[in-house]
Amino acid sequence: MAWIYLVIAGILEVAWAYSMKLSEGFSRPLPAVATIVLMIASFALLSISMRTLPLGTAYTVWTGIGAVGAFAVGIIALGEQASLMRIAAGLLIVAGIVLMKLSSPD
Repeated sequence: MAWIYLVIAGILEVAWAYSMKLSEGFSRPLPAVATIVLMIASFALLSISMRTLPLGTAYTVWTGIGAVGAFAVGIIALGEQASLMRIAAGLLIVAGIVLMKLSSPD
């Protein structure tokens, strides 16, 4: 279950990053409130996953999902640049997440 909580926490991290962008510096109330609620939920699930997963593994996977997910949302939803070098960097992050999972005893 810890891994499921961790993946959901990572997805929520992507959601709060996107809603933060939509909040335009917390000047739009609805996206600003969504950001805070999603942040709390993401941190809560991360903390639950850390009950059994090692700190380094949990935090690295959580931030990795957030980084790659935000990168993908930026390209897909916000029209950000999708250069070969940026895509290669994203793939390296994914490789790191997979290696962390494979090296985890849980």
